[in-house]
Amino acid sequence: MFTYSFLQHYWWFLISLIAGIFAFLLFVQGGQSMIFSLSKTEDEKKLVVNSLGSKWHYTFTTLVTFGGAFFASFPLFYSTSFGGAYWLWMAILFFFIIQAISYEFQSQPGNIFGAISYRTLLFLNGVMGTFLIGIALATFFTGSEFTMSKGNIAGLGTVGSIISQWQNPWHGLEALVNLRNISLGLAVLFLARTQACLYFINRLDHPVLQKRTHKYLTYNAVPFVLFFLIFVIWTFASDGFAVNPETNEIYMEKMKYLNNFLEMPYLFVIFLIGVSGVLFGIIASALKPNFRKGIWFSGFGTVLTVTMLIFITGVNNTAFYPSVTDLQSSLTLQNASSSKFTLNAMSVVSLFIPIVLGYIIYAWRALEKKHAKLEDFTGEKHAY
Repeated sequence: MFTYSFLQHYWWFLISLIAGIFAFLLFVQGGQSMIFSLSKTEDEKKLVVNSLGSKWHYTFTTLVTFGGAFFASFPLFYSTSFGGAYWLWMAILFFFIIQAISYEFQSQPGNIFGAISYRTLLFLNGVMGTFLIGIALATFFTGSEFTMSKGNIAGLGTVGSIISQWQNPWHGLEALVNLRNISLGLAVLFLARTQACLYFINRLDHPVLQKRTHKYLTYNAVPFVLFFLIFVIWTFASDGFAVNPETNEIYMEKMKYLNNFLEMPYLFVIFLIGVSGVLFGIIASALKPNFRKGIWFSGFGTVLTVTMLIFITGVNNTAFYPSVTDLQSSLTLQNASSSKFTLNAMSVVSLFIPIVLGYIIYAWRALEKKHAKLEDFTGEKHAY
């Protein structure tokens, strides 16, 4: 019905889209990172925490879906990255697990640790979770240190049948010392905080927090734009990991990622629309105190921007998970995907995605017909 190449690109697009949606939902983490700075009194902290509490599971679920989609459609990436850079992924998972624990237990009867202990964990999830996610995504552009031998697949279960091997003892943590990775990590952190400010402006019915949030919007938007520009310009000007379509040989190509956009201008147009949406949401909210819909412009723009950035790492003959140790070990859509039968079968299931998204949007709107105020959570049985 569909060609193998079409299915590989289709699933790469879905993974890129999930990454874009996840980037938007990180406003929850961004809000948590400002619990102790944006909110000054206990009532303000309670309002901030509870306004985010109804959304935290969206981010966690999307992260799990991202990993599951990768496992099903590109299992060689899953085994190489999750099995090789495991310290980085374990750190990310740890900071997201403590988020779930914190929301569920901070207001439970008999809490001997106090609310501040769990709020501190939420703060750590907000800062480190977003930063490490940015670091991990940056390796799709900068590369990782691994070697891979697909010839060992047939010998799985036998001695020495290891498909991929990490080439340093840090197992992913080495990405933390790459300056380009750090720039994207900081960009994601400040984007999450900027989106959180826009969310609070849209959601909260609290004059004091509203006024304070507008100041914090500027404080976080400026470094976000700075670090994002550093990463994008650096990436567009750098060599990229290209694939010879005839021989499948991996080689370095000057300005590969910029070339991908220029050779597929419709993707570049979508990328620019996304960037424009983010900037419009920020600028309009900063200049017009009564404008409260910036989160939707910025959120939609974030989804488009991140989706296109991730998408170009795998299309147009590009290695989406490159190896800097051995170029020929780099993973591509062609050498890392599941079988055609598996991708085709999963594609049928993916047709239900619009229905699920529609239900989420419906439920979201039903829960937020009015702005949140402290009285909504006072005496609330399920208040955090």
